[in-house]
Parts: sequence; C-alpha cells; structure tokens
Amino acid sequence: MKILYVDLETEWRGGQSQALEALGALRRGGHDAQLLAVRGGALAKRAHAAGVPVIEVEANRKRWRAASELRSLLRNAPPDVIYANESHALTAAWLARAHRRSTLVAARRLAYPIQQNPISLARFRAAHRIFAISDFVARSVIASGLPADRVVVVREGIEIPPPLTAAQRLVARQTWNLADEEFVIGCVGYLLPEKGQEFLIRALPAICAAAPRARLILAGDGPLRASLESLALELRVRERIIFAGFVERIDGIYAALDAFVFPSLAEPSGTSLLAAMAAGLPVAAVAAGGVPEYVEHDVNGLLISAPEPQLIAAAALQLHSDPDLRQRLAARARSVITERYASSVMAEHLLRACAEASAARVRAPRA
Repeated sequence: MKILYVDLETEWRGGQSQALEALGALRRGGHDAQLLAVRGGALAKRAHAAGVPVIEVEANRKRWRAASELRSLLRNAPPDVIYANESHALTAAWLARAHRRSTLVAARRLAYPIQQNPISLARFRAAHRIFAISDFVARSVIASGLPADRVVVVREGIEIPPPLTAAQRLVARQTWNLADEEFVIGCVGYLLPEKGQEFLIRALPAICAAAPRARLILAGDGPLRASLESLALELRVRERIIFAGFVERIDGIYAALDAFVFPSLAEPSGTSLLAAMAAGLPVAAVAAGGVPEYVEHDVNGLLISAPEPQLIAAAALQLHSDPDLRQRLAARARSVITERYASSVMAEHLLRACAEASAARVRAPRA
C-alpha cells in the first residue's frame, strides 16, 4: 500500500513521535510510506535520519504550499491513502480536494471536541475515515456531530526496547548525577497546564517528607516552564527537581527512573506513558481520558482517581515503599504494551483500517 503521511507541525510532540513510529513500521512491512512535512521541522529531520522519504515544504504559508504539493501528487502519482496526522495537514488535504482523488483519513488525538464552525467540520466531513487514538477520543468526535460509522479507533504504538541492563541504568543515573540510593520519579511531556505537572510538583513536599531521597525529573519544555520553576522554589523543592528540558534521546530518561508518574488532566492516550510501560517501569497515572483503557489499577499500574497533589503523593509513596509491587506492575506493564501496543501491532491495525476506508470509498465515492 502507498501511504502518504502529512504533518505540518514543526515541534516534536506525541503526534509526531507516533507518525515516525507508524512510518517506520509500515516501511519495515514492505509498504511505500512517505512523509510530507515542513522543511527543517523536528519530524522532517528525524524522518530523514530514519531513511523515510520526505517531501518538504517551507514553513511560510505551509498549508497552501502543502496543498499545492498534494495537488501535484494527486495528478501524477496519487497515493492509495493520504493520512492527515494533525489539523494543519487536514486543512491542506481539504484545500487540495484530496478526498476526490485518494482515500483521505484524518487522525484525531485531542481530548476536546471538534470546533463547531463550518470550516472545521467541513474538513473532517471530507475525510473518508477519522482515526481516533482511543475510545475516549472517538466518543468526543462523535459528540461533535460526525457520523459514528466513519470513526475508527486506531490505537497508538510504541517500539518495544530491549530489557534495560544494569550498565545502561548506571550510565543513565550518572548522566543526571543521581545517586543509586535515590528514588527517582519521572514525568515526560510538553509543559502545559493540561499536562498536570503543577500537581506533581505540589505533591513533591509530601513525597520528600516521607522519602527524603526522592527526586523528580521533568523532561520536556513548554510555556509553563518558568512558572513551574517558580512554584518549585516557592514550595522549597527546587533542588529535588531536574528540569531536563527537551531531551533528544528520551530512552536515557526512562533508564534513570524508578517510577513514572503521569498527572495529565485528560490525556487522549499518552505516548510517554505507553513508552514508560514498554520500558518496564512501574507507573501511576491519573484515571482520565484514554488512560484507563490500558492502565488497569493494581494490575499493570496504579490509577489515581483525580489530579490532586495528595492522591499523587500517595500513589508515588506506595510505589516507593513496596519494591515487590513495583516489580509486579512493571513486568505486567511491559507485557501488556508488547502484546497490544507494539509498533508492529499498530501498523497491522492501521493497514486494516486504511484498507476498509479505501473499500468504503470505492463503494460510495464522494463528490
């Protein structure tokens, strides 16, 4: 199958990570998977490095430039499927009238409903299928007024890393100047209010009171960083937190951790949480959005009923005080993600959904 991913974001976030995961898995499976992206953007750079063919457009007027490229492709060598990975990409595909010459699918990975304005709805109505990354997101799309029979859940996938070795853990801890006896909690994500890092920092005084050797690594950058650093100073826990910023090799963060805490307020799915589980870490996550679809309380992780500091602290301290619990949850987490969320599994589901969308388009061509 010939699939063209379109993604016009310039920063590296969960959606771009998933696009690269999917492109790699599809190409390993023998499919002609390519990318249309912004020149110099994070995804374009990483796709080039991974050997994925990339069609690049300039950032200035990127939607119109991408639409022009798509029109040319559709005239000369139309792909079987055009996969709009985010909203700018969907706009470009809609402007190019891609749904008239190819099968157009639109990814949806946001926690809130689609905007109720004519242009937003028209873009999604042009898509032959909308691929929601969780049941939670699918319900949101349907609640926005789009037909339920065109909404398909295609879950995210993660490349499963080899089991962590003691040597890798040692190197990772040394990189961040962490002592072996320190209990290190981690959180990976863009620093935004809805990601809940504020509540994790507010939980840290209680965590450190019961576990004086506890540390926190916050990996990721974003507009909230300055206020989060100020909050840490105000709560007198700044020296217990490593603000790592954007980390190119995020596996080095996971290797340094003892536990992963995910305080997001309404996460559609949670790429970093999936990656932590795949890495064999015990996790505690707020039971919001799509998280309870794959984190089962006391089976492969701990679910926190609400994003409240005292509840986050209690879950973190439960993991700190019970090494057997950490080991049990971590082993089951890695097993579940390997079975259900590996990149190869995601690629199989994606291909099946794309084939079904193409067949439906043939049966009922759209104007």
